[in-house]
Parts: sequence; C-alpha cells; structure tokens
Amino acid sequence: MAEIHYMSQEGLDKIKKELAEALAQRPVISAAIAEAREKGDLSENAEYESAREAQALLELKIANLQNMVINAKVLDSSQLSTDKVQMLNKVKVKNLNNGREMEFTIVGESEADFSKGKLAATTPIAKALMGHGKGETVEAKAPSGIIKFEILDISL
Repeated sequence: MAEIHYMSQEGLDKIKKELAEALAQRPVISAAIAEAREKGDLSENAEYESAREAQALLELKIANLQNMVINAKVLDSSQLSTDKVQMLNKVKVKNLNNGREMEFTIVGESEADFSKGKLAATTPIAKALMGHGKGETVEAKAPSGIIKFEILDISL
C-alpha cells in the first residue's frame, strides 16, 4: 500500500509546481543527450554519460514528486481542533531541560523547514507532542537524549 503524504494545500501546490518544472526539463536533457550522441563514439563520451546520468536523476525526481502528488492527503485547517496537538497545529512549548520556549507548526515531511518553525510530524519531538493537550508534559527521545516539553498553547 502506498504511503500517504499529509500536507497543506500550500504544500501540495508547491510540489505540483516543482513537478511541472521537472517535467519541463525533460526536453532539455533529451536534447543534450542527442547532441552528445552526435559526437561519435559513446563508449568514451563523458558528455553523453553525464547527460544520461542527469536524465536518470531527473526521472527519479519526477517519479518521487508524482508519487507524492498521487498519495497526497490535503488537510483542511477548518476541520482541525486545538484540543490536542495534531497536524497543522501551531504548538508553543517550553523545553523543561533548558527553560527555552519554542513554537512549531506540525507539518508533513515534504513541508518541513525547521528554520521557518515547520516541524515534520515524523520527528521525535512532533511524535511526542501529537495527541497531547495544553498543560501536559511530554518526553521526546532525541539523539541527544530525552527532552521534556510542557505544552503551553495549541492554535491553528
């Protein structure tokens, strides 16, 4: 069974745009292969090998993006609640190990960007927070050890 990719509409639109750009590269790479092929002996043609490798990488990227689009499940923020932490919730937490407060939005893997406060639901911290409510303390098993968080607020 295919893996479902949970994401926002914004995330799906971004992936569709990336897919369209990748598909637009196909003719460019095909032309590069044809040009390199015209140069003669393919067994010693580095330009041909390079173009073929670029084509293989592009096809892999296209297949991955198509898989994500086909198996995307867009989450509607109007259907979400803030009783418990779930996908697309913005969660304000306090790290009880060092006292720092942080705010994350729990998103699908394809939308994760820690520098923008978007935390993938598959990370240890997000997994620990999911299903818990405001005021609860959770423990996340991170590579650096166990981190305790208090959930201060849950919003959309």
